[in-house]
Amino acid sequence: MDWYSTVFEVIDMRSFSNLWFWIVLAVVWSSASHWVLGVPFDMVARARRQGGQAAQDLEDLVRINTNRMLFIVDEAGLWLAALGSAFLTGLALLGFVYGIELAQAVFLLAFPMTGVGLLSIASARRIQSGEGQGEALHRRLRLHRMLTQFIGMLSIFVTALWGMYQNLSIHVL
Repeated sequence: MDWYSTVFEVIDMRSFSNLWFWIVLAVVWSSASHWVLGVPFDMVARARRQGGQAAQDLEDLVRINTNRMLFIVDEAGLWLAALGSAFLTGLALLGFVYGIELAQAVFLLAFPMTGVGLLSIASARRIQSGEGQGEALHRRLRLHRMLTQFIGMLSIFVTALWGMYQNLSIHVL
């Protein structure tokens, strides 16, 4: 038995039966729900609880991040949309038409994160148009986090179903 076949026997290189894929999936969604518009959510809770300097720091950090995000969207949004669409279309074709499991796994990670990105842009626009202070900001950030968690739960559920289907169909054949 040669070295390569031994390694590929020990480490399953298929995506959905690989423990590392599931770890990455958990870390991606955990990070996405913790970092709301680039701000750690514990900072939102602390600002709401303590007020004062903590609230001012939160408002400043959200203002900086939303201004940066909206600048990028306004300057290069069309190009980013075109490249993102091409990337997702390529992954979908490679994964679901040509049956490449790695492309399926990356698509099932990237597609829902695109939804979170669009949600972030919408939240940034609302914050910039008047919800950037006080209770309105806290409410917007909580809503953004809750919607991100909902997208994450749905994504993990769909990915788990597809992964189980892939693992069962490959092992049955």
